[in-house]
Amino acid sequence: MTLTADLVIATSVAYVGLLFLVAFLADRHTRRRAGGFLRSPFVYTLSISVYCTSWTFYGAVGSAARTGLEFVTIYLGPTLVFIGWWFILRRLVHISHSQRITSIADLLSSRFGKSGVLGVLVTLLAVIAIAPYIALQLKAVTSSIEAIAGASEFGRGSLEGWDEGGLAFGVAAGMAAFTILFGTRNVDANEQHHGVVAAIALEAVVKLTALIAVGVFVIYAGGGLEGVFTGAAAAGIDIYDTDTFGDRWIASMLLAAAAIICLPRQFQVTVVENSDESHLRTASWAFPAYMLAMSLFILPIALYGLTIMPAGSNPDMFTLTLPLAAGQGGLALFAFIGGFSSATSMIILESIALSIMVSNHIVVPLMLRFGGEGHVGSDHGVRRLLLRARRVSIVLILFLGFGYFYLTRSSDALAPIGLISFTGVAQFLPAILAALFWRDASAKAAIAAISTGFLVWLWASFLPSFATSSPSVAAIMTEGPYGISWLRPQALFGLDMLDPLAHGVFWSLFANTTVLILGSLVTRQSALEHVQAALFIDMSGRSPSEPGSLHGSATTDDLLLVARRVLGQQRAFDLFSEEARQTGTAWTSLEPTPAFINRLERELAGSIGAASAHIMLSKVVSGGEVSLEEVMRMADETQQVIEHSQALERTSAQLRATAEKLEAANLQLREVDRQKDEFLSQVSHEVRTPMTAIRAFSEILLSERDLDESSVRSFVDTIHKESLRLTSLLDEILDVSALEKGDRVWEANLFDPERSLDQALRVCNALALHNGTTLQVTQRVDSAHVSGDADRLSQVLINLISNAIKYNNAPSPTVWIRSFIDGPHYCVEISDNGAGIPEAEQPRIFDKFYRGQRGRATAYAGAGLGLPISREILARMRGTLELVPSAAEGACFCMRLPLEMHARATG
Repeated sequence: MTLTADLVIATSVAYVGLLFLVAFLADRHTRRRAGGFLRSPFVYTLSISVYCTSWTFYGAVGSAARTGLEFVTIYLGPTLVFIGWWFILRRLVHISHSQRITSIADLLSSRFGKSGVLGVLVTLLAVIAIAPYIALQLKAVTSSIEAIAGASEFGRGSLEGWDEGGLAFGVAAGMAAFTILFGTRNVDANEQHHGVVAAIALEAVVKLTALIAVGVFVIYAGGGLEGVFTGAAAAGIDIYDTDTFGDRWIASMLLAAAAIICLPRQFQVTVVENSDESHLRTASWAFPAYMLAMSLFILPIALYGLTIMPAGSNPDMFTLTLPLAAGQGGLALFAFIGGFSSATSMIILESIALSIMVSNHIVVPLMLRFGGEGHVGSDHGVRRLLLRARRVSIVLILFLGFGYFYLTRSSDALAPIGLISFTGVAQFLPAILAALFWRDASAKAAIAAISTGFLVWLWASFLPSFATSSPSVAAIMTEGPYGISWLRPQALFGLDMLDPLAHGVFWSLFANTTVLILGSLVTRQSALEHVQAALFIDMSGRSPSEPGSLHGSATTDDLLLVARRVLGQQRAFDLFSEEARQTGTAWTSLEPTPAFINRLERELAGSIGAASAHIMLSKVVSGGEVSLEEVMRMADETQQVIEHSQALERTSAQLRATAEKLEAANLQLREVDRQKDEFLSQVSHEVRTPMTAIRAFSEILLSERDLDESSVRSFVDTIHKESLRLTSLLDEILDVSALEKGDRVWEANLFDPERSLDQALRVCNALALHNGTTLQVTQRVDSAHVSGDADRLSQVLINLISNAIKYNNAPSPTVWIRSFIDGPHYCVEISDNGAGIPEAEQPRIFDKFYRGQRGRATAYAGAGLGLPISREILARMRGTLELVPSAAEGACFCMRLPLEMHARATG
């Protein structure tokens, strides 16, 4: 196929005609019926791909050819934002729906007290920042027309009979016409532009298909993916810069992530055009998948182009010139349409978003200030004015971009132009994050922060783009203004080690964020700011008392007049009819409530923005006994009372929890006090019993002179046994006290715990025989080594075995003992078939002095110190003692001690 300029331009016109038809049919379809495929999450996701402009279609290949893997940041930044959609995007969409947000300027204006000044500032700065991006699209389209229509040496010459400026002007005019026809058909900015969205979704499919087609061609022509990389290596082409992942990489990643939120067109399509919050869930994976598909063939195309194209060829045009070099005219034309789609979709949607901002935040406020009464009162005055303002704005915005293109057309690379715009709109990011997450951020601080960041951007990023076309700018770049070197745009304050892009991003966002934080700390919010902050921070959107509502003496006729002029006759009638039905009153007796006025303000905000709607209703709702300032002061006081009440509720809950804890502690102290009394009673009883026996037998020995030798020996033996019993009791009390305080220290030695178990069995055998209890050793360990005191372990085992013997009241009492290795532990398990320990007593059996009902009822009752002492001893040996479930009906205690390393190895 032979390509000529006429054929290319005719194809472009035909393609625009197709888009026109698609937009027309989609718009008519959605007006006739709700829902359907056009409102599906996949069409919504495809429309978000308006992010992929000619920068990503053409410029990504050029970026890969010039800087290697840096192009990945173009795709990776937005991907990360959508993967984390729950954090920011969900909040933006939710707030947009509840507050009827129309643009990024409306978002910030509404959040910061419906500030008109902030809305104007954001609008003007957005228009300035987007001009380079529109210029980028115009440059891409004109360069692609030159390349595909027969420019010499594939894009290095000029089109014969065609001027580059003329081409760009024609493209801008055509895009302006299309945008006006389908982007300004209605006034309500919050109403989705389904026709435009459908056309953009089609363009998303076209540009993706075109780029993949060129990528497949390159792989085939280069002998496969391996052949492409091998051929590039053989030609000495190395685009893998080791410094890729440096400050420029980080800056590019940040800018790409910020752009998905801060670019007016992205905010428009992602937030305003969203018809269902659940669509974000699909977009969270579908949009990253689309970005991945767009990036798959970028590197092979760049490498193959550097390999076979003549030296000096424009790498931005490789997507077109490679098919041309191979004589594939049809593929080249298809690739051109893909790039053309990338540019037109961006221009159309960006123009719509910016025109809404200009009309709502500049034109309407000026109308209300200098001629509000006449416009509000005239038939269709507001609607006609808004439509005209948006159409004129579209023309001015596009030709502002054309002006920037004309001044910087000597620049070769597309990517740097796009990054200039990204840095500019990124100045909105700190204020947006503060609007969503920081309740105390103030309007004055936001205005100062955005202004400061933007001034730094103008100096450090925007101004340097004119260096190639202006000698005076080039001199400033080299020497600084008036020779002040530390004010050089790309070396501010002597910081010259950063990449120019990273330098501009760092200083602008640093100054922006610093001013925002410090300004919010030293300024005070107005009452309306305070209310709006609460609405934005509270994701549920609750506003029980609608504190932002206006009060006054406006009649239903006054409000209907305003609604009819802005919303139109039918929508205004429907709104007031619904209010009359809900209140059960007739039109003639309908009294506007604060809630209805607030709802009307939100409806008006959908057409003219929150700030303008608030100003317009403030003019109408006036003359009442309560002024707006008084209402706002009351709202502020109400909000403070609500917050104070919430704080009191939280404090009350904390006090209740503390009281419950104190009550539990009090009950525990009472129980401890009762146990102490019981223990003292028990100890006094235990001490009194042997002391009484000792005293009685001592008195007999002293008074009776004629006792025989056997009686004397018997009395002395009794005195000795009771003395031992008394000493043992005192030793136990002292022992548990010393163990708890850490005073009782013994030397830790390696020993075989089986020897201690043998000693315990020998000691307890006699007691078992005396009680008629059978001791059964079911399992033994051959050998083990633990660290501690062997005598103390014998004491523990004797205590456990003797307890099992003494408290076993079964008809045929049996005690089972087994030792075993369980992983890194040596274990001994002692169980019996007695009555066991009641479940209610089990949590307390290791408490000091606690003996339980079974302990009190037996003749062997002690002071209740055996188990606490045993557990303390094992704890000192890094072991444990637990009551574990038993296979029989009785109790089962398990003792565990850590094995030493060499014992584990041998075991």
